[in-house]
This record gives sequence, structure tokens and C-alpha cells, in this order.
Amino acid sequence: MPSENIYTLISIDEQSVTPKYVQLTNSILKAIEAGKIEKDYMLPSINDLSYELEISRDTAERAYRHLKNVGIIGSVPGKGYFVTKTEVRQSIRVFLLFNKLSTHKKIIYDAFVAALGEGAAIDFYIYNNDFTLFKKLLNNRKDDYTHYVIIPHFMQSEENACDILNALPREKLIIMDKLVPGIKGNYGAVYENFEKDIYEALSGALERLSKYHTLKIIFPEYSYHSQEIIKGFVRFCTQYAFNYGVVNNMKKEAIEEDTVYISLMEDDLVLLIEKILATGLQVGKNVGVISYNETPLKKIILKGITTISTDFQQMGQKAAQLILQKSAEHIEIPFYLTLRDSL
Repeated sequence: MPSENIYTLISIDEQSVTPKYVQLTNSILKAIEAGKIEKDYMLPSINDLSYELEISRDTAERAYRHLKNVGIIGSVPGKGYFVTKTEVRQSIRVFLLFNKLSTHKKIIYDAFVAALGEGAAIDFYIYNNDFTLFKKLLNNRKDDYTHYVIIPHFMQSEENACDILNALPREKLIIMDKLVPGIKGNYGAVYENFEKDIYEALSGALERLSKYHTLKIIFPEYSYHSQEIIKGFVRFCTQYAFNYGVVNNMKKEAIEEDTVYISLMEDDLVLLIEKILATGLQVGKNVGVISYNETPLKKIILKGITTISTDFQQMGQKAAQLILQKSAEHIEIPFYLTLRDSL
């Protein structure tokens, strides 16, 4: 059977966050695995591939370089690239859907990809906490994936998420970071327990918190963060007799002495620090700061900012393990308190 025209077999999705060279690589591997490209098939030149697919020359070159490194294609100077091996097995094809890109999401992504290994093809999409885009991406998916790995955080319409997720084959579904009420059947999950996590983290910092009278959590009015965080925060403050408040707009908030501020968002953390510095209050003595999600810079800023954070690397690794082990287990990821001078 003659090989098909390669340009009918390659799919480059402009909405995907997956690098184009990876999409190109996966398309060629999928075509070989399906028997649509045979051994010794002469591939287009890098220039032709770049022109026909409207991609950069570097993208085409990176794809060919990767395929050559894994032994799928070879090259002959003056003649070009050709298929040397057709024993290709990409038994795992993942539709990976994140709510946004961030330092922490990159940790999850890198750990997930590394744990799955070279044999997996991953199409990566971002919906920016927008339910309409989330719905569109899932409804318009063009491929038959073995797994759908999804982080479900929305600014609004969250109550409708289960309807979209229930339309997916449950045995192929893995939810990350946050459980969604209403999903039916057996599916895998790697998640945070938001109410318990913040309650236990603050309990671990009780000795230092006792220097202050009031705790305030900065929780924007329009936020994708779980309301369970507020429940855990209020439960802790009530149990240990702290005055407390929820700040919906940090721009309008006046810094108060003997108060600890818990910041969920990085932008709010920057504004909080600027306002504290403008007051002349001493961080860790007159005012306290706790930040969600550990990053390297937080070890340095203000001589160290106290953080409460889930284990993002473990989250990515465990999600990959669910795929490799064909498991529908629900795994709660640990949450850590890191005490520093800001408290």
C-alpha cells in the first residue's frame, strides 16, 4: 500500500499550547502507527514543510531532530529525511486541559510529562478560567484520546461543568487539583482538600499567629479559587478566637497593625507588600504575611515569606501514575506549611 500524502496527515492546532514541533512529531508518529506512512517514505524537506504548514523552519527542524534522535527517521546528505522504523507505539494519547498557565501549573505539567515518558502523545490546551472556552475545546476535540486530564477552575458557570465532564468516557477521565460535584461513575482524581488544607496549615502556624489579633484573607470577588478555602479559614479563626475578615479588593484595603494577611494571588501579594512597606510597619512583628503557593522568590522577599502550598510536582506525577496503572483511584495531595520571617 503506498504511503499517503503527509500533508493530509499532519494537524497543527493553533488553539493548543502544545509546541508546534511536538504536534508535528505526534502527527507523523500517529500516521506511522496507523500504517499510513510506510518504511523508507521520503519526508518533505524542512523548507517545504515550513512553507506548506506555515510554521517556522526551526519548528520543522526540531521535529525532525527529535524523530531522528528516537530512531524513527534517518537522513542522507543531499537527499533528505526518510522513515527508517515503523514499529511505533503511542498507546497513550492525552487531552490535557489546564485553567491557566503559571509557575505552579508548569511544575504540574513538567512532572506529568516526565512521569508518562516518551511513549505518550499529549495535546495541551488552556481555557483561562473561561467556561465557554472550556466547553468549546472539549466539544470540538478532533482526536480519539485515551485520556482526558482536566483542571476545572472557572470564574463563573462552574455549576455546569459536571454536564460537560459527564459527556466524556468516565474510564478516560482524570480530574486534577479540584473535585467537581456531580460527576458520575468511576474516574481518576488527584486533588486538593481546600477546606482541610488551610485549616491544618494555619493550625501548624498557631504559635506564631498568636502574636496577632486579626487574620484577613485576600479573596478577590471574582475568583476561580474554591470557596472551601474561606470555610476552612473561618473555621480556624472561630475555633481559636481570632478576629477575621475577607478582603475582596486589595486596592481599597488599608493595612492594619497586629494583622496577618493571607494572599492567594501573586498580584495581590505584590500590592500587599507595597502597601506594608509604605506604612513603615515591620513584617513579622507588627504585621504578618502568608502567601499561597511556594516559589523560589518567596524564600528571599522580605527575608522570607511564609507559604502554604500543595505539592504540585506530586500532583503531576500521581496523575500520570493513574494513567499508567489504569486506575480510577482518588488521591488527596499533601499540603505544606513553610514558616519564614514574614510571620
